[in-house]
Formats: sequence, structure tokens, C-alpha cells
Amino acid sequence: MSTATSKPIKGSHWSRILTIATHAFTQLVRMKVFYFLAIFAVIAIASNFFDLPQHEGPEAVGANVLRSIKSWSLGAMTLFSVVLAIVATALLLPKDVEDRTLYTILAKPVPRFDYLAGKLLGVLLLIFVSLALMDILMVGVLQIRTSMVIEQQQAMAKGMGWTQEAINSLRVETEANGANASLQGAVLAVFLRASIMASLALLISTFSTSTLFTTIVSFLIYFIGHFQADAREVYLHSEQAGEGVFARIGALLFSLVLPDFQLFNVIDAVIEGQVMPLMELGKLVVVAGYYAVFFTVASWFIFSDKEF
Repeated sequence: MSTATSKPIKGSHWSRILTIATHAFTQLVRMKVFYFLAIFAVIAIASNFFDLPQHEGPEAVGANVLRSIKSWSLGAMTLFSVVLAIVATALLLPKDVEDRTLYTILAKPVPRFDYLAGKLLGVLLLIFVSLALMDILMVGVLQIRTSMVIEQQQAMAKGMGWTQEAINSLRVETEANGANASLQGAVLAVFLRASIMASLALLISTFSTSTLFTTIVSFLIYFIGHFQADAREVYLHSEQAGEGVFARIGALLFSLVLPDFQLFNVIDAVIEGQVMPLMELGKLVVVAGYYAVFFTVASWFIFSDKEF
């Protein structure tokens, strides 16, 4: 008791969260969830040797191939990160109850908020490490393939009598479709979306009766979130003018509770070779931070009333 009070409250608070996060990360690794990385590696490496038929000039050779690699890679990252976020989070609480680990942790005593925050942080650490390894693989594939397509473009362009200035301009355009800062911003956006889903799954698992229920509901909300903005617009335009204020308030409250995943469509623009504005990335960070905190605090309120 004296040891607990001798340390600063803030320090002991974060040390507990980090300890639980480390344990959760180790626990998830032992569940063999990193097998997803092997699947991603096969997809990414296969895309390196996948060529679409080219019937246009040399300017299409690099763009189509590199966009295909980015599309496959970011798509696989999105799929696996969301699956990891939902399934990993859905497994943690029921497994701790089944192993009676939860009773031991809460009896130490460990504040329930620290327990939930630590579990969520452990899942996010797993997702971060997974995406980092996937990102390294994707960048490596893109760099190798970019060099290959530039050589192919230059050979085609010279054979067609292009000027050196036009060839240099094409090279710059091709390199812009390869690995760059905007691509890293897209990977961060993938992580932020997965973070929202992990915190949402945490909330559902605090009142769920089974892992399957948490998983199904989380995926359902994930798909609904992709149509949230469209549904909100339809709802607002269907209301009468006199009810417009109430409609907007209702739409705002709906947006505060249910994430709008259409905001993350900026990833598609990056695949097409466009630059991701720093302001847009900052907006995604704020949105993801809000929902992660909101869902975690809501989880704490529900979890605090449970008797273990």
C-alpha cells in the first residue's frame, strides 16, 4: 500500500496501462494472428509480377502497374487491419474471463479504465506493428517495380522518338506514383480507421454476451459507416423546412456516435497518384482520436457497473 502511494499517480497510472498493453500484445501474438502477414506477403509479392495488358503509350506502363500494386497493398492493409482490430479486441475480454485473468487483475486492484485502456493499446500496438511490416514490404515492392517500369518506359519512349525533356517529365510522373510521403499518409489513414474499429469493438465487448456477437455487430457498424454520410444527406433533404433544425441536430448526434468512414476515401486519391493534403490527414487524426476516446470512455462507464 505504501509502495502504491509513494509513486506519482500519473506514473503508476501509465505504467499499469503499458504493462497490460504489453501483456495483451503478447497474448495476441501467441494466438497466431500474425499469419495475416504471410497472406499479405503473398498478395504483395504476386502483385509485383502482375502486368495488365498495355495498349497505350509508355506513359500508361508505369501508372497502371504502380497503381495496381498500391491498390492491392492498401486494400489488403485495410482488410487485415480491420479484421485484426475487431477480432483481436473481441477475443481479449472473453478470454480473460474464461482464464480468470480478469479477476486477478481487478483484485490487485487495477482501475477498470486502466485495464480497458491497456487492452486497447495492446491491440493498437499489434495493428501498428503489422501495418509497419506490411508497409516495408509494399515500399520495397514499389521501389523495385518503379525502377523496372522506368527502364521500360524509357526504352519505349526512345523507340517512339520522344524528346529527352518529355522522357524526363515522364520519369518524374512515374516516380510520383511510387513510394512517397502521401502513400505513408494513406497507411496512417488505414491505421486510424482500424483504431476506430478497435475502440468500437471494445465498447461492444463490454456488454456483449459472446465474441461472435461482438464481431458481427462491429462488422455491421463498419459497413453502415461507409453509407452514413449518404444516409444523413437523404434524411436532411427529406425533412420539412419547419423541422430542419431538429433534423440537423439529430444528424449531428448521429454523426457523433457513428463514424463516417467515407472520410477515409482520400486513400483512393493517393492510389491514383494525388498528393494527400496535410490538413486532410490532420482531420483524420482528430476524427480517429475523438472516436477512440469516446468509445473508450463509454466502455469504461459500462464496464464499471459489471460485477466480477
